[in-house]
Amino acid sequence: MIKTFAIGVGQTGVTFGDPLAAIVTLVVFALLSLLGAAAIALVYRWYFAEEVPEGIAVLIGVAVVALYINTASLGAIVSSGGTDLFQIETVLFNVVVLGVASLAAPVGRRAGDAVATNVLSMPALRQFEGDMGTVVRSAGRATTVTLPDEIEDMVSYDPVPEETKTEMAGKQLVFPRRLTVGALRERLISRIKEDYAIGYVDVDLTEKGDVEYLAVGSRMAGVGPTLAPGTVAVALSADPPNNASPGDLIQIWCTGEQPKRLVSGELRGVASDVVTVAIDSADADRIDPTERYRVVTLPEEPQPDREFATLLRGVDETMAAIDVDPGSELSGTVVREAGVIVVAIRSADGTTAPIPDRDRRFADGDTVYALGRPDVLRRLEERAHTPKEAERSTDDGSAGDGDSAGESPESPAESTSANTTTSTDSQTS
Repeated sequence: MIKTFAIGVGQTGVTFGDPLAAIVTLVVFALLSLLGAAAIALVYRWYFAEEVPEGIAVLIGVAVVALYINTASLGAIVSSGGTDLFQIETVLFNVVVLGVASLAAPVGRRAGDAVATNVLSMPALRQFEGDMGTVVRSAGRATTVTLPDEIEDMVSYDPVPEETKTEMAGKQLVFPRRLTVGALRERLISRIKEDYAIGYVDVDLTEKGDVEYLAVGSRMAGVGPTLAPGTVAVALSADPPNNASPGDLIQIWCTGEQPKRLVSGELRGVASDVVTVAIDSADADRIDPTERYRVVTLPEEPQPDREFATLLRGVDETMAAIDVDPGSELSGTVVREAGVIVVAIRSADGTTAPIPDRDRRFADGDTVYALGRPDVLRRLEERAHTPKEAERSTDDGSAGDGDSAGESPESPAESTSANTTTSTDSQTS
Protein backbone atom coordinates (compact mmCIF):
# COMPACT_ATOMS: atom_id res chain seq x y z
CA MET A 1 0.00 0.00 0.00
CA ILE A 2 2.80 2.40 0.90
CA LYS A 3 4.62 1.53 -2.32
CA THR A 4 1.41 2.11 -4.30
CA PHE A 5 0.94 5.51 -2.61
CA ALA A 6 4.56 6.49 -3.33
CA ILE A 7 4.25 5.45 -6.98
CA GLY A 8 0.97 7.34 -7.36
CA VAL A 9 2.24 10.53 -5.80
CA GLY A 10 5.51 10.38 -7.70
CA GLN A 11 3.68 10.14 -11.02
CA THR A 12 6.18 7.68 -12.49
CA GLY A 13 3.94 6.17 -15.13
CA VAL A 14 0.66 5.63 -13.27
CA THR A 15 -2.15 4.44 -15.55
CA PHE A 16 -5.56 2.88 -15.21
CA GLY A 17 -3.86 -0.49 -15.61
CA ASP A 18 -3.22 -0.41 -11.86
CA PRO A 19 -6.65 0.51 -10.37
CA LEU A 20 -5.43 0.87 -6.79
CA ALA A 21 -2.58 3.23 -7.72
CA ALA A 22 -4.92 5.18 -10.02
CA ILE A 23 -7.52 5.66 -7.28
CA VAL A 24 -4.92 6.72 -4.72
CA THR A 25 -3.39 9.20 -7.17
CA LEU A 26 -6.74 10.71 -8.11
CA VAL A 27 -7.70 11.16 -4.43
CA VAL A 28 -4.34 12.74 -3.59
CA PHE A 29 -4.49 15.24 -6.42
CA ALA A 30 -8.16 16.02 -5.73
CA LEU A 31 -7.19 16.90 -2.17
CA LEU A 32 -4.25 18.95 -3.44
CA SER A 33 -6.54 20.93 -5.75
CA LEU A 34 -9.08 21.38 -2.96
CA LEU A 35 -6.44 22.73 -0.57
CA GLY A 36 -5.06 25.11 -3.20
CA ALA A 37 -8.51 26.51 -3.99
CA ALA A 38 -9.36 26.78 -0.27
CA ALA A 39 -6.16 28.69 0.40
CA ILE A 40 -6.77 31.24 -2.35
CA ALA A 41 -10.41 31.63 -1.23
CA LEU A 42 -9.33 32.29 2.34
CA VAL A 43 -6.66 34.83 1.34
CA TYR A 44 -9.00 36.56 -1.13
CA ARG A 45 -11.76 36.87 1.47
CA TRP A 46 -9.33 38.26 4.05
CA TYR A 47 -7.80 40.82 1.71
CA PHE A 48 -10.75 41.93 -0.45
CA ALA A 49 -13.64 41.08 1.95
CA GLU A 50 -15.40 39.37 -0.97
CA GLU A 51 -15.85 35.84 -2.28
CA VAL A 52 -13.20 34.79 -4.77
CA PRO A 53 -14.47 34.29 -8.34
CA GLU A 54 -14.95 30.63 -9.18
CA GLY A 55 -12.72 30.85 -12.26
CA ILE A 56 -9.75 32.03 -10.21
CA ALA A 57 -10.23 29.25 -7.64
CA VAL A 58 -10.43 26.56 -10.35
CA LEU A 59 -7.38 27.98 -12.10
CA ILE A 60 -5.33 27.90 -8.89
CA GLY A 61 -6.46 24.39 -7.99
CA VAL A 62 -5.62 22.96 -11.42
CA ALA A 63 -2.35 24.92 -11.59
CA VAL A 64 -1.17 23.43 -8.28
CA VAL A 65 -1.83 19.90 -9.54
CA ALA A 66 -0.24 20.56 -12.93
CA LEU A 67 2.83 22.08 -11.30
CA TYR A 68 3.24 19.05 -9.07
CA ILE A 69 2.82 16.63 -12.01
CA ASN A 70 5.42 18.49 -14.07
CA THR A 71 7.88 18.64 -11.18
CA ALA A 72 7.49 14.95 -10.30
CA SER A 73 7.67 13.91 -13.95
CA LEU A 74 10.79 15.96 -14.57
CA GLY A 75 12.45 14.37 -11.55
CA ALA A 76 11.54 10.91 -12.82
CA ILE A 77 13.01 11.64 -16.27
CA VAL A 78 16.24 13.01 -14.81
CA SER A 79 16.69 10.13 -12.35
CA SER A 80 15.79 7.20 -14.60
CA GLY A 81 15.90 8.66 -18.08
CA GLY A 82 12.54 7.06 -18.88
CA THR A 83 10.10 8.55 -21.38
CA ASP A 84 6.94 6.66 -20.34
CA LEU A 85 5.22 9.98 -19.69
CA PHE A 86 4.50 10.31 -23.39
CA GLN A 87 2.66 6.99 -23.63
CA ILE A 88 -1.00 7.32 -24.47
CA GLU A 89 -2.10 5.62 -21.24
CA THR A 90 -0.10 8.03 -19.09
CA VAL A 91 -1.27 11.08 -21.02
CA LEU A 92 -4.90 9.95 -20.70
CA PHE A 93 -4.49 9.44 -16.97
CA ASN A 94 -2.93 12.90 -16.50
CA VAL A 95 -5.84 14.48 -18.39
CA VAL A 96 -8.28 12.72 -16.06
CA VAL A 97 -6.24 13.96 -13.09
CA LEU A 98 -6.60 17.57 -14.27
CA GLY A 99 -10.32 17.05 -14.77
CA VAL A 100 -10.72 15.72 -11.24
CA ALA A 101 -8.71 18.70 -9.96
CA SER A 102 -11.04 21.12 -11.74
CA LEU A 103 -14.03 19.45 -10.09
CA ALA A 104 -12.49 19.50 -6.62
CA ALA A 105 -11.46 23.18 -6.81
CA PRO A 106 -15.02 24.61 -6.39
CA VAL A 107 -15.45 22.49 -3.27
CA GLY A 108 -12.24 23.91 -1.85
CA ARG A 109 -13.36 27.41 -2.80
CA ARG A 110 -16.56 27.07 -0.79
CA ALA A 111 -14.75 25.47 2.15
CA GLY A 112 -12.05 28.16 2.27
CA ASP A 113 -14.58 30.98 2.04
CA ALA A 114 -16.67 29.40 4.78
CA VAL A 115 -13.63 29.15 7.06
CA ALA A 116 -12.69 32.77 6.39
CA THR A 117 -16.25 33.97 6.98
CA ASN A 118 -17.42 31.94 9.95
CA VAL A 119 -14.24 30.92 11.78
CA LEU A 120 -11.77 33.74 11.18
CA SER A 121 -14.25 36.60 11.07
CA MET A 122 -14.40 37.32 14.81
CA PRO A 123 -10.70 38.23 15.27
CA ALA A 124 -10.91 40.46 12.22
CA LEU A 125 -13.91 42.35 13.55
CA ARG A 126 -12.08 44.77 15.77
CA GLN A 127 -11.79 48.49 16.20
CA PHE A 128 -9.27 50.19 13.97
CA GLU A 129 -7.57 53.32 15.24
CA GLY A 130 -6.92 56.41 13.18
CA ASP A 131 -8.60 56.97 9.85
CA MET A 132 -10.13 53.48 9.63
CA GLY A 133 -12.69 54.01 12.39
CA THR A 134 -14.98 51.37 13.86
CA VAL A 135 -15.67 48.30 11.73
CA VAL A 136 -19.30 47.27 11.50
CA ARG A 137 -19.79 43.86 13.07
CA SER A 138 -21.42 41.28 10.80
CA ALA A 139 -21.86 37.59 11.41
CA GLY A 140 -22.59 36.63 7.79
CA ARG A 141 -20.88 37.09 4.48
CA ALA A 142 -22.28 40.59 4.04
CA THR A 143 -23.57 43.54 6.05
CA THR A 144 -27.33 43.91 5.85
CA VAL A 145 -28.85 47.30 6.64
CA THR A 146 -32.60 47.48 7.26
CA LEU A 147 -34.31 50.81 6.62
CA PRO A 148 -36.70 51.93 9.36
CA ASP A 149 -40.47 51.94 8.97
CA GLU A 150 -40.66 55.63 9.90
CA ILE A 151 -38.79 57.87 7.45
CA GLU A 152 -38.72 61.59 8.25
CA ASP A 153 -38.78 64.60 5.93
CA MET A 154 -35.73 66.84 5.87
CA VAL A 155 -36.30 70.42 6.91
CA SER A 156 -35.69 73.09 4.21
CA TYR A 157 -36.11 70.55 1.39
CA ASP A 158 -39.07 69.54 -0.71
CA PRO A 159 -40.68 66.38 0.71
CA VAL A 160 -40.30 63.03 -0.97
CA PRO A 161 -43.58 61.46 -2.17
CA GLU A 162 -45.23 59.18 0.36
CA GLU A 163 -45.24 56.36 -2.22
CA THR A 164 -41.46 56.45 -2.32
CA LYS A 165 -41.11 56.43 1.46
CA THR A 166 -43.58 53.55 1.70
CA GLU A 167 -41.50 51.61 -0.82
CA MET A 168 -38.33 52.31 1.17
CA ALA A 169 -39.76 51.37 4.58
CA GLY A 170 -38.39 48.09 5.89
CA LYS A 171 -36.16 47.45 2.86
CA GLN A 172 -32.96 45.46 3.43
CA LEU A 173 -29.86 46.64 1.58
CA VAL A 174 -26.77 44.42 1.39
CA PHE A 175 -23.21 45.79 1.51
CA PRO A 176 -19.74 44.20 1.73
CA ARG A 177 -18.41 43.19 5.13
CA ARG A 178 -15.64 44.86 7.08
CA LEU A 179 -16.76 48.41 6.29
CA THR A 180 -16.25 51.17 8.81
CA VAL A 181 -19.33 52.97 10.07
CA GLY A 182 -18.40 56.05 8.04
CA ALA A 183 -17.84 54.07 4.84
CA LEU A 184 -21.09 52.15 5.35
CA ARG A 185 -22.95 55.43 5.86
CA GLU A 186 -21.58 56.90 2.62
CA ARG A 187 -22.46 53.76 0.68
CA LEU A 188 -25.94 53.69 2.17
CA ILE A 189 -26.55 57.32 1.19
CA SER A 190 -25.35 56.71 -2.37
CA ARG A 191 -27.46 53.55 -2.65
CA ILE A 192 -30.65 55.30 -1.48
CA LYS A 193 -30.07 58.21 -3.87
CA GLU A 194 -29.52 55.90 -6.84
CA ASP A 195 -32.25 53.35 -6.11
CA TYR A 196 -35.03 55.78 -5.21
CA ALA A 197 -34.02 58.96 -7.12
CA ILE A 198 -33.74 60.98 -3.91
CA GLY A 199 -31.73 64.19 -3.74
CA TYR A 200 -30.74 64.38 -0.07
CA VAL A 201 -30.35 61.75 2.64
CA ASP A 202 -29.70 62.28 6.35
CA VAL A 203 -28.94 59.08 8.25
CA ASP A 204 -27.39 58.07 11.56
CA LEU A 205 -25.92 54.59 12.14
CA THR A 206 -25.01 52.81 15.33
CA GLU A 207 -21.70 51.00 15.80
CA LYS A 208 -23.48 47.78 14.78
CA GLY A 209 -24.64 49.31 11.49
CA ASP A 210 -28.28 49.74 12.49
CA VAL A 211 -30.17 52.77 11.18
CA GLU A 212 -30.92 55.08 14.09
CA TYR A 213 -32.43 57.97 12.12
CA LEU A 214 -33.35 58.42 8.45
CA ALA A 215 -34.70 61.50 6.71
CA VAL A 216 -34.93 62.23 2.99
CA GLY A 217 -35.57 65.26 0.81
CA SER A 218 -36.02 66.06 -2.86
CA ARG A 219 -33.42 67.97 -4.81
CA MET A 220 -34.52 71.04 -6.71
CA ALA A 221 -34.74 70.15 -10.39
CA GLY A 222 -35.50 72.00 -13.58
CA VAL A 223 -35.26 75.63 -14.57
CA GLY A 224 -38.12 76.93 -12.44
CA PRO A 225 -36.41 77.11 -9.01
CA THR A 226 -33.61 79.30 -10.43
CA LEU A 227 -35.75 81.82 -12.31
CA ALA A 228 -35.78 85.34 -10.93
CA PRO A 229 -39.11 87.04 -10.15
CA GLY A 230 -40.72 88.36 -13.30
CA THR A 231 -38.76 85.95 -15.52
CA VAL A 232 -40.05 83.00 -17.51
CA ALA A 233 -38.39 80.17 -19.44
CA VAL A 234 -39.36 79.74 -23.10
CA ALA A 235 -38.42 76.97 -25.55
CA LEU A 236 -38.02 77.97 -29.18
CA SER A 237 -36.65 76.59 -32.44
CA ALA A 238 -33.31 78.17 -33.31
CA ASP A 239 -29.77 77.52 -34.46
CA PRO A 240 -27.45 78.78 -31.70
CA PRO A 241 -23.66 79.12 -32.11
CA ASN A 242 -21.58 76.02 -31.46
CA ASN A 243 -19.87 77.57 -28.45
CA ALA A 244 -23.13 78.67 -26.77
CA SER A 245 -23.56 77.28 -23.27
CA PRO A 246 -26.02 77.74 -20.39
CA GLY A 247 -25.54 81.07 -18.69
CA ASP A 248 -24.63 83.04 -21.83
CA LEU A 249 -26.37 86.32 -22.47
CA ILE A 250 -28.17 86.12 -25.82
CA GLN A 251 -30.29 88.07 -28.27
CA ILE A 252 -33.20 86.51 -30.17
CA TRP A 253 -33.64 87.68 -33.78
CA CYS A 254 -36.43 86.88 -36.23
CA THR A 255 -35.30 85.29 -39.52
CA GLY A 256 -37.53 87.18 -41.99
CA GLU A 257 -36.47 89.26 -44.94
CA GLN A 258 -35.56 92.04 -42.55
CA PRO A 259 -33.93 90.54 -39.43
CA LYS A 260 -35.06 92.22 -36.27
CA ARG A 261 -34.01 91.81 -32.67
CA LEU A 262 -36.95 90.74 -30.58
CA VAL A 263 -35.77 90.26 -27.01
CA SER A 264 -32.65 89.71 -24.94
CA GLY A 265 -32.30 87.00 -22.34
CA GLU A 266 -30.17 84.22 -20.93
CA LEU A 267 -29.49 80.81 -22.43
CA ARG A 268 -30.56 77.97 -20.16
CA GLY A 269 -30.26 74.87 -22.33
CA VAL A 270 -29.67 73.53 -25.85
CA ALA A 271 -31.03 70.25 -27.25
CA SER A 272 -30.45 69.88 -30.98
CA ASP A 273 -32.35 72.79 -32.56
CA VAL A 274 -34.49 73.46 -29.45
CA VAL A 275 -33.22 76.26 -27.23
CA THR A 276 -34.50 77.16 -23.77
CA VAL A 277 -34.04 80.80 -22.81
CA ALA A 278 -34.96 82.88 -19.77
CA ILE A 279 -36.58 86.19 -20.72
CA ASP A 280 -38.70 88.86 -19.10
CA SER A 281 -42.27 87.73 -18.61
CA ALA A 282 -43.52 90.83 -20.45
CA ASP A 283 -41.62 89.74 -23.59
CA ALA A 284 -42.95 86.19 -23.65
CA ASP A 285 -45.75 87.10 -26.06
CA ARG A 286 -43.20 88.13 -28.68
CA ILE A 287 -42.07 84.53 -29.15
CA ASP A 288 -44.10 82.49 -31.63
CA PRO A 289 -43.69 78.71 -31.02
CA THR A 290 -44.27 78.02 -34.75
CA GLU A 291 -41.44 80.29 -35.95
CA ARG A 292 -37.73 79.63 -36.20
CA TYR A 293 -35.37 82.21 -34.71
CA ARG A 294 -31.72 83.09 -34.71
CA VAL A 295 -29.87 83.19 -31.39
CA VAL A 296 -26.83 85.44 -31.05
CA THR A 297 -24.57 85.21 -28.02
CA LEU A 298 -23.13 88.37 -26.48
CA PRO A 299 -19.46 88.70 -25.53
CA GLU A 300 -20.15 89.26 -21.80
CA GLU A 301 -19.07 86.67 -19.28
CA PRO A 302 -21.75 84.48 -17.65
CA GLN A 303 -23.51 86.17 -14.77
CA PRO A 304 -22.00 85.37 -11.35
CA ASP A 305 -25.42 85.01 -9.75
CA ARG A 306 -26.35 82.29 -12.25
CA GLU A 307 -23.11 80.42 -11.59
CA PHE A 308 -23.70 80.70 -7.85
CA ALA A 309 -27.26 79.41 -8.21
CA THR A 310 -26.02 76.49 -10.30
CA LEU A 311 -23.46 75.57 -7.65
CA LEU A 312 -26.04 75.75 -4.87
CA ARG A 313 -28.26 73.26 -6.68
CA GLY A 314 -25.51 70.67 -6.69
CA VAL A 315 -24.21 70.80 -3.10
CA ASP A 316 -25.47 68.95 -0.05
CA GLU A 317 -25.24 71.92 2.33
CA THR A 318 -28.29 73.94 3.29
CA MET A 319 -29.20 76.93 5.46
CA ALA A 320 -31.02 76.71 8.78
CA ALA A 321 -32.09 79.13 11.51
CA ILE A 322 -31.64 77.64 15.00
CA ASP A 323 -32.92 79.20 18.24
CA VAL A 324 -30.70 78.71 21.31
CA ASP A 325 -32.84 77.74 24.30
CA PRO A 326 -31.86 79.13 27.72
CA GLY A 327 -29.56 76.73 29.57
CA SER A 328 -29.04 74.49 26.55
CA GLU A 329 -25.84 72.64 25.70
CA LEU A 330 -25.12 75.10 22.89
CA SER A 331 -25.46 78.16 25.13
CA GLY A 332 -22.05 79.40 26.25
CA THR A 333 -20.05 77.53 23.58
CA VAL A 334 -18.02 79.39 20.97
CA VAL A 335 -18.75 79.63 17.26
CA ARG A 336 -15.65 77.68 16.23
CA GLU A 337 -16.96 74.59 18.08
CA ALA A 338 -20.29 74.56 16.23
CA GLY A 339 -18.97 72.47 13.34
CA VAL A 340 -20.87 74.53 10.74
CA ILE A 341 -20.45 77.85 8.95
CA VAL A 342 -22.21 80.46 11.06
CA VAL A 343 -23.42 83.14 8.67
CA ALA A 344 -25.06 85.44 11.23
CA ILE A 345 -26.31 85.59 14.81
CA ARG A 346 -29.35 87.55 15.90
CA SER A 347 -29.34 88.33 19.61
CA ALA A 348 -32.38 88.35 21.85
CA ASP A 349 -32.46 92.16 21.72
CA GLY A 350 -32.89 92.07 17.92
CA THR A 351 -29.37 93.08 16.84
CA THR A 352 -27.80 90.98 14.08
CA ALA A 353 -24.08 90.27 13.77
CA PRO A 354 -23.16 89.05 10.25
CA ILE A 355 -20.15 86.71 9.97
CA PRO A 356 -19.55 86.68 13.74
CA ASP A 357 -16.12 86.23 15.26
CA ARG A 358 -15.16 82.59 15.73
CA ASP A 359 -14.48 83.20 19.43
CA ARG A 360 -17.93 84.65 20.08
CA ARG A 361 -20.07 82.63 22.47
CA PHE A 362 -23.68 81.68 21.85
CA ALA A 363 -26.06 83.27 24.34
CA ASP A 364 -29.55 82.37 25.52
CA GLY A 365 -32.18 83.48 23.04
CA ASP A 366 -29.79 83.80 20.08
CA THR A 367 -30.95 82.83 16.62
CA VAL A 368 -28.09 81.19 14.71
CA TYR A 369 -28.12 81.23 10.91
CA ALA A 370 -25.85 78.34 9.91
CA LEU A 371 -24.78 76.67 6.69
CA GLY A 372 -23.89 72.98 6.68
CA ARG A 373 -24.94 69.44 5.90
CA PRO A 374 -28.42 68.49 7.10
CA ASP A 375 -27.16 65.90 9.57
CA VAL A 376 -24.71 68.38 11.14
CA LEU A 377 -27.39 71.07 11.38
CA ARG A 378 -29.75 68.56 12.99
CA ARG A 379 -27.21 67.71 15.70
CA LEU A 380 -26.55 71.41 16.29
CA GLU A 381 -30.27 71.99 16.72
CA GLU A 382 -30.46 69.13 19.22
CA ARG A 383 -27.70 70.79 21.25
CA ALA A 384 -29.59 74.10 21.08
CA HIS A 385 -32.71 72.48 22.58
CA THR A 386 -31.13 69.99 25.02
CA PRO A 387 -30.62 71.22 28.62
CA LYS A 388 -27.19 70.92 30.15
CA GLU A 389 -26.40 67.93 32.35
CA ALA A 390 -26.42 69.95 35.59
CA GLU A 391 -29.81 71.47 34.87
CA ARG A 392 -31.29 68.12 33.90
CA SER A 393 -30.05 66.63 37.20
CA THR A 394 -31.56 69.53 39.14
CA ASP A 395 -34.89 69.19 37.38
CA ASP A 396 -34.94 65.46 38.13
CA GLY A 397 -34.22 66.12 41.83
CA SER A 398 -31.02 64.07 41.81
CA ALA A 399 -28.85 66.99 42.96
CA GLY A 400 -29.47 70.28 44.73
CA ASP A 401 -27.82 73.62 45.20
CA GLY A 402 -25.77 72.84 48.32
CA ASP A 403 -28.06 70.16 49.81
CA SER A 404 -26.68 66.65 50.16
CA ALA A 405 -28.83 63.63 49.51
CA GLY A 406 -30.70 62.56 52.61
CA GLU A 407 -29.81 65.72 54.62
CA SER A 408 -32.11 68.57 55.55
CA PRO A 409 -30.92 72.13 55.01
CA GLU A 410 -29.93 74.14 58.04
CA SER A 411 -32.44 76.57 59.44
CA PRO A 412 -31.56 80.28 59.47
CA ALA A 413 -31.23 80.25 63.26
CA GLU A 414 -28.82 77.30 63.25
CA SER A 415 -26.76 78.97 60.55
CA THR A 416 -26.53 82.21 62.56
CA SER A 417 -25.56 80.36 65.72
CA ALA A 418 -22.81 78.48 63.96
CA ASN A 419 -21.41 81.67 62.48
CA THR A 420 -21.45 83.41 65.89
CA THR A 421 -19.60 80.57 67.58
CA THR A 422 -16.93 80.54 64.91
CA SER A 423 -16.42 84.30 65.26
CA THR A 424 -16.13 84.06 69.09
CA ASP A 425 -13.57 81.26 68.95
CA SER A 426 -11.52 83.25 66.51
CA GLN A 427 -11.42 86.31 68.80
CA THR A 428 -10.47 84.21 71.83
CA SER A 429 -7.52 82.69 70.08
